[in-house]
Amino acid sequence: MSLSEWLITKRSKSIKKNIKQIQLTVPEGLWIKCDQCGLLMYFKTLNKNHKVCPQCKHHFQTSSYDRIEQILDQTSWKSINSNLASTDPLGFCDQKLYGKRLQDMKMKTGLLDAVQTGTGTIKGISVAFGIMDFRFMGGSMGSVVGEKLTRLIETATRLNIPVIILCASGGARMQEGMLSLMQMAKISSALHKHQQQGLVYLPILTSPTTGGVTASFAMLGDLIIAEPNALIAFAGRRVIEQTIREDLPDNFQTSEYLFQHGFIDLIIPRTKLRDMLYQILSFYYNPKN
Repeated sequence: MSLSEWLITKRSKSIKKNIKQIQLTVPEGLWIKCDQCGLLMYFKTLNKNHKVCPQCKHHFQTSSYDRIEQILDQTSWKSINSNLASTDPLGFCDQKLYGKRLQDMKMKTGLLDAVQTGTGTIKGISVAFGIMDFRFMGGSMGSVVGEKLTRLIETATRLNIPVIILCASGGARMQEGMLSLMQMAKISSALHKHQQQGLVYLPILTSPTTGGVTASFAMLGDLIIAEPNALIAFAGRRVIEQTIREDLPDNFQTSEYLFQHGFIDLIIPRTKLRDMLYQILSFYYNPKN
């Protein structure tokens, strides 16, 4: 091998080594692939579009913090009852102790439980806002979730302002047994008193909204709103098929199916949700007053 050939070979190996090192140091999560259409997009592009795929409009799951930023006016959010946290009243244990599972979720999400509650404004209109977070044990409704939502509704009743609850939940939290099921009636009772004062309640159903949440406050709104293609159900699809012994339609338990059959009133994409909520609320409330 001549000297020039040797230098070229050595340089080529050096370049390949540098390229490999550069590839290994690229941080994870910068590029995200859509599960529905396969589009590869920069994470900032997805975040800027409210975590909705710009090509197929698939709605990615998002956090309660993102929802506050997307819907409410900047700096208007005031959290209430943020110190409430679940305990382990039944000493429940499946694969691990319930108390340990709660601690892991707190460390992972930065939340004390599966809902954030507070007040804020939407283009100047005051609202009481509850946002369930699916990242915390599947958004399951335990005693703290029920207590926080009940106190939120009572605050809204006292202040004469509308309530908006964004639902994202697998249903009642089995680790708290009957205490979790009690929350269905407690929240529904608070909503009835809120309604008696002629105040507006708007639930927003996101994917998934199932179980005891669907069977209670998710379906008690003056207008029931859902995101596109959201999973909304009480019992699971397989349970229903085995019970009635019939095959169900492919789009069964989607927001589009429920809209066609009169169970929900509006399907609003996440990118237009803030503007549409303002239009709805402005029929009832004048932000100048």
